[in-house]
Amino acid sequence: MEYSIKILGGGNEVGRAGIEISNSDESLILDYGVNFNQKDEPNFPLQEVPSKVRGFVVSHAHLDHVGALPIYQISSNKPVYGTGISKYITELMLKDFIKLSGPRVPYEWVEVKKTMDNFKTFNYGDEIEIGPFTVTTSSAGHIPGSAITVIKTEKGDIAYTGDINVTMAKLVKPAELEIMKKSRVIITEATYGKFNHPTRKSVEEEFYNSVIEVLEGGGTVLVPAFSLSRSQEILSILAERNISYPVYYDGLARTIMEIMIDNSQYINNKEALRKAYDEFNYVKGWEDRRKAWRNNGVIVASAGMLKGGPAVYYFKKLADSQKNAVYLVSYQAENTPGRKLLELGKFDETSPLLKARLQMFDFSSHAGKNQLLDIVKTSESLEKIVVVHASPDSAQAFSDYVKEKLGVEVLVPENGQEIRI
Repeated sequence: MEYSIKILGGGNEVGRAGIEISNSDESLILDYGVNFNQKDEPNFPLQEVPSKVRGFVVSHAHLDHVGALPIYQISSNKPVYGTGISKYITELMLKDFIKLSGPRVPYEWVEVKKTMDNFKTFNYGDEIEIGPFTVTTSSAGHIPGSAITVIKTEKGDIAYTGDINVTMAKLVKPAELEIMKKSRVIITEATYGKFNHPTRKSVEEEFYNSVIEVLEGGGTVLVPAFSLSRSQEILSILAERNISYPVYYDGLARTIMEIMIDNSQYINNKEALRKAYDEFNYVKGWEDRRKAWRNNGVIVASAGMLKGGPAVYYFKKLADSQKNAVYLVSYQAENTPGRKLLELGKFDETSPLLKARLQMFDFSSHAGKNQLLDIVKTSESLEKIVVVHASPDSAQAFSDYVKEKLGVEVLVPENGQEIRI
């Protein structure tokens, strides 16, 4: 039987992930997310004829992998498969997305509810039948519940890494790569296809020492961080080291931390996360917010790129003093305030120069260049690599690197492109 891979989203771009695996009559879609244009409007993936689609498999619950799922529930009922923790967090992310971007989203609450009603959970290693497709998964090491997906076909396995990491973190252990051993085709992300990351141990050490330095000087440290995973990772690091200054956290991070604690089988260092939950200060409202920035402590708040959320409020209160610090720990996309701070030293073109100390720490939950190479080398049957979820320069750089090192066929498809296998 002929199989094909069609890129619905994530071709030569980060986010908006959507990969369709088809035989001649039926298909399975791996991830279905959104990304945002420069005006902060959501972009959705391409659509397939609903009657052809047998279901969806979710690699993890970040919005750029799940934000478009309800579109297929508007006129039909499609099963969605993911890990248990991904189900709970997906619901939270979709509801938050509608709250923030409602008028620009082509579905409503009713479709979010249908998505969740149709969400079926699996454990790593389970064999799942979805129409004619047999699927199995293992941990992708990106965030709690993230999965590598392998589709078994008579022509050999097709593996999709989703977002993947092989670094030992507080929340997750490295990806379990064994599952890809027999993969003929690997569809891989290459977000950091041009760069290698410093070791996690050295980044944690530098981050913690830099935090203490500011605190000992009487200042306050703002850590803008994504609510899903990065906030909990940073809080776990501070908890594990028994920081003796107050730590505050604000935004959705609390609810997500509770989901993680309730699903602790997905968490690497359960003790550190629990300690952060029990000992650190959750910001409940404006009074707490005012108290937090006036205090000599650490504030972990969303949004990670300073595009909105409570982090912007804290930034405005803390930016004007050299005693304070803003420590970026998340990816900073183009044209975001976080990126502008790194490039111009100010929040936007009209803002004054930042007086607080500014530093970027590489806590990435994506594999770097050499790690990505090691990941695809896991397969003993590898014939073809398809590079997605990467900017054009990262995708091309990684593609050239793999061709040089492994000599296999590497494709960097555009959205809409179909690849026969």
